[in-house]
Amino acid sequence: MVMGVVGNSLVLLVKVMCRGQFSCRYWLPFISLTLSDFGCSALIIAGSLLAMLTGGQMSPWCEVVSLLKFAFISSSIGSIAILCLQRLIGIVSTGRACFIVMVTACLASWVTGVVFGSIPVIYAWIKYDPAEMLCAVFWESSYSDMLVYILCAFSVCIFLPFLIIFFCSLMSATICRSRCISDDEDLSAVTPLLVASYVFCYTPFFVSELILLGRMDLSPAPDWLRTLSSVMSYLDCGLNPLIYCSHQDFREAGLALLWTNRKPSSEPVLTAVTKHDL
Repeated sequence: MVMGVVGNSLVLLVKVMCRGQFSCRYWLPFISLTLSDFGCSALIIAGSLLAMLTGGQMSPWCEVVSLLKFAFISSSIGSIAILCLQRLIGIVSTGRACFIVMVTACLASWVTGVVFGSIPVIYAWIKYDPAEMLCAVFWESSYSDMLVYILCAFSVCIFLPFLIIFFCSLMSATICRSRCISDDEDLSAVTPLLVASYVFCYTPFFVSELILLGRMDLSPAPDWLRTLSSVMSYLDCGLNPLIYCSHQDFREAGLALLWTNRKPSSEPVLTAVTKHDL
């Protein structure tokens, strides 16, 4: 929680206050991803900590946490997909028309996450899960409802962005080598690390959902796997700021923001010259 809140706060400060000290052409998905990580750290992880200390989560905070968790998951993978797409397209994606499309896609990833996160709240499928350390979706009556919901949610919020990430990463690694080499000085050079971190950290969550799909009796995945899925998803929020800092220009801008001594100059400054005719 500390890594996620402090790290992502510093990342936002560097991106806003030190824009001229490093190259970041595709700032929109970076801002969206950072806001998602910050929100998860400040609300979801803090909610889990409070739930462990108090023995559970009460309504309506229980439903809010479940909704926000899905929104943050959806927005994170959507932001990474948009970043991969912009990096593949190149500088053209920063044009006005294309930029409006990217803004719409970024907002759509947040909205779809909120919509699919609201459905379990509306149908009262939410209850506290000690294994996940927060409120989660539980299925007790209908396998068909669970199947339809998970397939729809995964297809729209997870599978489609993952296809974009996979396709753009593959194209970037094959036919776009010269363009990617020219982007090495841009902050988007950390995109492969962001993709690898997301896949690594969220694999337990995806596996636990697939196990649920395969069980006709609606029994959830093992407790240890559900706990691991929560811990790993929380870890991703703290790893992303470290990944940004692996970029040299961004790291130097952050260090300059933290440790540069900004004392006012005491030297006289020439502001004007007046010419007198004799």
